[in-house]
Amino acid sequence: MRIIGLISGTSADAIDAAICDITGAPPNIEARIVHAITYAYPEGFQQRVLDAGLPEQSRVDELCQLNADVGEHFAAAALAVIEQAGLTVQDIDLIGSHGQTVWHMIEDTTGRALSTLQLGEGSILAERTGITTVHNFRPRDIAAGGQGAPLTAYVDWVLLRHETQWRAIQNLGGIGNVTFVPPKTDTTSDPLAFDTGPSNALLDVTVHQLTDGALSFDRDGALAAQGQVDEAWLQTLLTHPYYERRPPKSTGRELFGAQMGAELITEGHARGLADADIVATLTALTAASIADAYERFAPAPIEEVILHGGGTRNPVLVKMLHERLAPLPVRTHEDIGLDSDNKEALVFALLAHETWHARPGVHPALTGAQHPVILGHITPGDNYVSLIRQTWCADTQ
Repeated sequence: MRIIGLISGTSADAIDAAICDITGAPPNIEARIVHAITYAYPEGFQQRVLDAGLPEQSRVDELCQLNADVGEHFAAAALAVIEQAGLTVQDIDLIGSHGQTVWHMIEDTTGRALSTLQLGEGSILAERTGITTVHNFRPRDIAAGGQGAPLTAYVDWVLLRHETQWRAIQNLGGIGNVTFVPPKTDTTSDPLAFDTGPSNALLDVTVHQLTDGALSFDRDGALAAQGQVDEAWLQTLLTHPYYERRPPKSTGRELFGAQMGAELITEGHARGLADADIVATLTALTAASIADAYERFAPAPIEEVILHGGGTRNPVLVKMLHERLAPLPVRTHEDIGLDSDNKEALVFALLAHETWHARPGVHPALTGAQHPVILGHITPGDNYVSLIRQTWCADTQ
């Protein structure tokens, strides 16, 4: 099947759109990216999304309108990637849309996921494109007792297992998350996945506040490179209860976001740190929390780390990870033949594929769900009946 995967991450700066060819069924599923683009939100839209995730600023009427507006932008991204690939909507079987997360609700005392909210109305996607759309993936996993995250872990489990070695597949997105996957030769061990803690989201809001909005992120780690890590403060930051909580667990901008960024800026300045020192220390926090998570929770000795996500473009962060994870080899998805920038779009294309074929999109060991579940909602497009005839009828023959 030819499927478009769509996602805007925690930083809410743009939509990743990827046309993917997916065939087969687990464990022999194959997936490749045919064409991918980054579709920027219009000026000011990122701030609307970020404000919607602040309880003191968000309003129900704005959330309602934002749901429709995100849907329109996602539909435009889908149409744009089709056009740039030289294809037509008739060439696409499905859209798999993650939408835009604005809130992921975790119970403080237990770490249990209570609810999650992704905006981006699937009906608008199906109407504007005519393509059957699978969307709203996370709530079903939460209903089954899971965290609803990290959903990328299922693709790690299906596509990225090494023949003989345990791997850590580490995402450096807005939030850091890891999937520990056993080798293919190990037929008894379960994988393990969870959010390791902050990554770009905390850094981005801190840089935005420190520069009075002049910078939205630390491009190429330039600010962190100018500063010095306050090791004593770093060790204090690592005592946050989230890092000690056992998996399965997930988090988001609700914890590691604007409020924490403001508090850490105040705390850093009280310690006499320059702005660059604060950014350097928070960059080190991402690397150190990842290394700490591996030491605490890896189910077996890890022999290789594979990085992906926007944080891979921050050379200071990557260097810190190399240092803290040594002597483990640290590689990128590109080193193993996968496009790191568009992996998450591929994830939701593959999850849509599995949902359409009535197969679960999670492994309970990855999210803590009580049992495997089929994810998402299906909104029919113009191709709905023909797609049923082509796929479901063929599957039952």
